[in-house]
Amino acid sequence: MRIIFVRHGEPDYVNDTLTAKGWREAELLSKRICNWKVDEFYCSPLGRAKDTASCTLKKLGREAVILPWMREFSYLIDDPVTGRHSVPWDFVPSYWTSQPYMYDVDKWVETDVMKQNSKIAPAYREVCHNFDELLASYGYIRENNFYRVPCREERFITGTVSADGSPTAANEEDSRTQPVIVIFCHLGITCIVLSHLLNIPFPLLTHGFFMPTTSLTVVTSEEHWGNEAYFRVQAVGDVHHLLSGDEPVSSAGSFAKAFQG
Repeated sequence: MRIIFVRHGEPDYVNDTLTAKGWREAELLSKRICNWKVDEFYCSPLGRAKDTASCTLKKLGREAVILPWMREFSYLIDDPVTGRHSVPWDFVPSYWTSQPYMYDVDKWVETDVMKQNSKIAPAYREVCHNFDELLASYGYIRENNFYRVPCREERFITGTVSADGSPTAANEEDSRTQPVIVIFCHLGITCIVLSHLLNIPFPLLTHGFFMPTTSLTVVTSEEHWGNEAYFRVQAVGDVHHLLSGDEPVSSAGSFAKAFQG
């Protein structure tokens, strides 16, 4: 299975839509996505995500399924160092790295700063549950910290390279249909889902990775032992469509200027 997360275009947060640049980004993105075979499109209910998706959906004559729980993870807290009243990330390094629970995939919601907002812990659990329900509809059943695909024939591949030195994936005849879904959403909620899929604490993802506007984060299931599956990131924050279209990469959401190369 392939899951492609799309961050919305450069945002006009006040009006929950896109800036003029954001619309240009969305148009370039649509030209790229139109070349793909996509089983289903999903979208956050927020305007900036829906506007981003609209360019692609209009070209393809498709509609997206709205997932209310894929809205941005905007449960506000008061930063204990800066006094910032905003989203539950972007903390000062000396603060968040000193909190042991920030490194725990389950207990980060129990840190004092997260407990300021009583909605954070249940919202995190709800997103994880709902995403597992979505994956289950494609046959991927959560089992502890990985997924099982009981409806698929088992196979056993010991390595990524064949005996003759060629890549296993390139040589293997895979007659099974691999579902591909695209989700138009936001930076924070993408990190929430990746935290669950990859068993990596949410704070490490939000502070360690940046996904520019209209960037693609591609996650693919690897199924090589029995009917077990684990999701592996193949790309994070890919903006090839912007670079090839001579559109600058936006720094929205970053404290540093986005790389333009």
